Amino acid sequence: QKSTYLEKLISGEWAGTMNLTEPQAGTDLAAIRSVAKKDGDHYLLSGQKIYITFGDHEFTENIIHLVLARIDGLPEGNEGLGLFIVPKFLVNEDGSLGDRNDVKPVALEHKLGIHGSPTCTMQYGDEGGAKAFLVGKEGEGLKNMFIMMNNARIGVGLQGVALCDRAYQHALAYAKERVQGFSLTDKGGERVTIIHHADVKRMLMRMKAYTEAARALAYSAGSALDFAHNAGDETVRKHAKARVDLLTPLVKAWCTDLSVDVASIGVQVHGGMGFVEETGAAQYYRDARILPIYEGTNGVQAMDLVFRKTLRDGGAEAMRYIEEIKDLDHPVLKQAVSDLEEVTHWLLKTAGENLDLCAAAATSYLKFFAMVAAGALMHGQMQIAEKEDTPFHKTKVITATYYLDALLPQVFGLKRSIIEGQNSLMQIGEADISL
Repeated sequence: QKSTYLEKLISGEWAGTMNLTEPQAGTDLAAIRSVAKKDGDHYLLSGQKIYITFGDHEFTENIIHLVLARIDGLPEGNEGLGLFIVPKFLVNEDGSLGDRNDVKPVALEHKLGIHGSPTCTMQYGDEGGAKAFLVGKEGEGLKNMFIMMNNARIGVGLQGVALCDRAYQHALAYAKERVQGFSLTDKGGERVTIIHHADVKRMLMRMKAYTEAARALAYSAGSALDFAHNAGDETVRKHAKARVDLLTPLVKAWCTDLSVDVASIGVQVHGGMGFVEETGAAQYYRDARILPIYEGTNGVQAMDLVFRKTLRDGGAEAMRYIEEIKDLDHPVLKQAVSDLEEVTHWLLKTAGENLDLCAAAATSYLKFFAMVAAGALMHGQMQIAEKEDTPFHKTKVITATYYLDALLPQVFGLKRSIIEGQNSLMQIGEADISL
């Protein structure tokens, strides 16, 4: 399988997709109905998948679909799933392309944004079954898919960083050109560009600081991923793998939530001109809005952080991370790390009493953890930049200081929200919330 498919996927000669979601099975992959039946040395697969990015196109000679499907004869639930290679065109033994497989797009989805991406509803097996080739073992489809999914989650986080940066650059350029009003300190002078106004400067600094913090967090996860794969020492690889697992939901969720916030601020910097298409600012907002949804919604990332990455090991890796940054010399950051430690202990204690309460606090906990982790990274950048005397390094110090002093203090409100703010949520029933 590797020799047949990987080289041309890596080169870009062929494209690839992930096929998980079905109309009745979004996050609940155990509800998948697509089925694969054994047929000699392969399987015949039938069913429907939705939201398949680049599900069909003519940019490449072939498209290799990786499809999660239930294996006929295996039990219901996750244990009955398999991961399958389903090529658009079958591949002959000599590597040439053969017949068209029994897979086709039946609809293009009409989306809020990312209009440059053909997102398809894919139909398998209308003519007897698409030829499918099992990856790994029967019953291990979900486990194998998650290897790809977790890498994709870091990649989506990087998309969030990219959209943050693009929205910031766009807003910055506009703020340097748009003349509006007078300086508060020199009302008798000439009209100034809006970058001179304190509130516009506040918005731009918020965009800049969040972008740099998100980039630092994503690169931190990327570095840990490199060590997990390439470190010569097995203990180092093991610790790095645990760090990647911890950081992945932070990168995916926090960086993509920020992309929506930062792109929205970018529209605001433009004022009324941001809400019309001519400036282009609205496109970043539309395109960013999908990122908190796909590759596992950000609520799912928060649940993953709390239940799989924190509670499952008794908080060992989370506390190891906290221990590494708890002595950093900055008053706000030091208090934030202390509060994160307290909140983590609260989660560990509450898990034995009320798992629903942990779930209700999960999104706030993820934001808390991500903001503190990014704060530690920004503090590290500041310490390095303080040793240099260039405009870039001076700006880096100002940006990091702004993040630590103006943005990081938000976590103190999150602490109260996590520990005390979810009790009322647990009292609301379906009938109550409808009133």
